[in-house]
Amino acid sequence: MDLHQELDAARVQTDALFAAIDPAALYDRPIPERHRMIFYLGHLEAFDWNQISQTEFSAPSFHPTFDKLFAFGIDPEPGQLPSDKPSDWPALDEIAEYKAKVREFVDGCLSDIPEEIGHMMIEHRHMHAETFAYILHNLDYAKKSGPAPALSPCEPVRHEMVEIPAGTASLGQQEGFGWDNEFSAHDVPVPAFAIGKYKVSNGEYLEFVKDGGTVPHYWARRDGKWYWRGMFGEVPLPLDWPVYATLEQARAYAAYKSCAVPTEAEYHRACPAGIERDANCDYRYWDPTPIRPSRGISQMIGNGWEWTDTVFAPFEGFSPRATYPGYSADFFDGKHFVMKGASPRTAAKLIRPSLRNWFRPEYPYVYGTFRLCQR
Repeated sequence: MDLHQELDAARVQTDALFAAIDPAALYDRPIPERHRMIFYLGHLEAFDWNQISQTEFSAPSFHPTFDKLFAFGIDPEPGQLPSDKPSDWPALDEIAEYKAKVREFVDGCLSDIPEEIGHMMIEHRHMHAETFAYILHNLDYAKKSGPAPALSPCEPVRHEMVEIPAGTASLGQQEGFGWDNEFSAHDVPVPAFAIGKYKVSNGEYLEFVKDGGTVPHYWARRDGKWYWRGMFGEVPLPLDWPVYATLEQARAYAAYKSCAVPTEAEYHRACPAGIERDANCDYRYWDPTPIRPSRGISQMIGNGWEWTDTVFAPFEGFSPRATYPGYSADFFDGKHFVMKGASPRTAAKLIRPSLRNWFRPEYPYVYGTFRLCQR
């Protein structure tokens, strides 16, 4: 698939998300810590334009104000929420016109710009197809349309630990396209440890909640019963699905079990090569699927990103990209932690061993799973 086809495929995913929303709701803010949804309608095209405008292949801007307004997302400190009003944002028809002009320009020059910029545009769009899914997930059901969660109950798996011998973990990559924080490849010594064969399930975590643990964001309780708040509807809490939790909740549960959350290097030592058949990733489903019995360590890729207890920080020799210097560097603050693997809404193009995702440990909206570790 060439860059034009890849970009078209990424656009299909993001366009479908906006099409699922009542247009009047685009000025809502389902996640208090993020922009109103209208921002993302303009952001994807603004990113493409701003990347190209910084190369030798440039042209006069169609709308400099929009280039700046839609340039960057937000990640405020806890308690410092945005306060803008719907009236502070442009009308839908203005954004639609900007979007059409930028796409026409991008399509006309994609073959002539540096290939690295093309890959950045495509992967950035896929990343937002996922992060915008978190936002859409938190929108009132009456304001969006899509399939209700599908239940296919599975026999509960037996929790067990898998011994991983001491060795080295290979992190990062040496060549090929990647984001700045993926470079450069290096080995890290890792002492022997044991890791959970399976992700922690809703059923296991429910026992922790009964003992005083905090309730995950995507759970709801009514009339004495627990429910899963799916993307497009609620269902009785599936006990055999992985629990979506914050890193703070993962740490608390791990301590409750006299265990820990794995590090990034431990994840790499344990993660098998390749993706399991029928893995829940690449837009296959909207919600999790059951944790199924497996011969080896299960679902390390797909069915939810996996929290690690590793601070998001640069590898030795880190160098930011000239056209996007703040992509990673703005988050090297000791307040974000690495996630590995993939969720149901992670594009296949983003599933490579070196890719690093990151969020704040208290952020409840990400599709974040975890498994236990013993050292």
